[in-house]
Amino acid sequence: MALTSEGLLDIPGAQSRYVRLASGARAHYLSFGRDGIPVLGLHGGIIGSSAAAGFRNTGPYLAERGFQLICPDMPGYGLSDLRPEHWPTNGFYDHTEFLHEFVNAMCLDSFHITGNSMGCINSINYLIAHPDRVRSFAVIAGGFGDAAPIQRLTFHPADAWDGSRDGMFKLMQLIINNDENITDDVLDMRMAHAERNRESFRAFWDAQEAVNVAKDINLRTVNTTRGRLTEMTIPGICIYPVEDRIIPVETGRDQEDALPGVQFFYVTGAGHQAQTDRPDVVNPVLEEFFRDGKVSAKTAEAAGVSDRRPPLPHIVEGS
Repeated sequence: MALTSEGLLDIPGAQSRYVRLASGARAHYLSFGRDGIPVLGLHGGIIGSSAAAGFRNTGPYLAERGFQLICPDMPGYGLSDLRPEHWPTNGFYDHTEFLHEFVNAMCLDSFHITGNSMGCINSINYLIAHPDRVRSFAVIAGGFGDAAPIQRLTFHPADAWDGSRDGMFKLMQLIINNDENITDDVLDMRMAHAERNRESFRAFWDAQEAVNVAKDINLRTVNTTRGRLTEMTIPGICIYPVEDRIIPVETGRDQEDALPGVQFFYVTGAGHQAQTDRPDVVNPVLEEFFRDGKVSAKTAEAAGVSDRRPPLPHIVEGS
């Protein structure tokens, strides 16, 4: 891949666009496909993350199969609005508010949602706040809030990047297990985004006591998932990479125990950004789940459907 004139990966079929939100913020997003089944894609949270970095393998695949995948750059990341009044100084609360303004500006009345890492908790927070808009959710290696707290974390996404190319490569090795996926173009883009968003990125994480806990005690109540997520009937799955170097797979198993209504898959040969390491198994799961509401037995087996409890029959065929 080569970088575009905007400094983005040149991803087949990707449309780089902007939309003005009700707040006045200028939001950047990538769109894959047209007039298909709408899916909102939310990227991760390590410095330098963006829609392009998170969905470069997923977007073209879904677009070719009748979906429209829309991936915004969250405040503090990518090509998001740098004006201080639009910094996410309230942490994840501001991300939820941004997403609601974004889907309204995009005229997305209802949609499926997927997210990796930080995109996982952003997906869940949005689901809790606006369940009438979400058809189903498929999240990859991240948090579910206080309904299933993360007890094990080897690296915090706000930890400093030293500004070097080698330092960015080492950060990428924490989320991507196959070094061949950490190309020069990926490093160039992520380093540019990291430099661009240093202040707004720091403002976001300075508002958080922990990854899923706001410093402002009043804001903690807004995104609480305990006693709420488990009561919802919106279909959901979680794809958890077995070789995750940031949030070990044991966390996924803890989450599975706490969330009996969510179907878990444990993908082998993948790191934290499983959709990049193993698109061959992650993409078909997303395709079938969002298209049919179910995952075929063959696809489920290839994706490591959990054997810790019986598969959910309304999600996995033949269960």
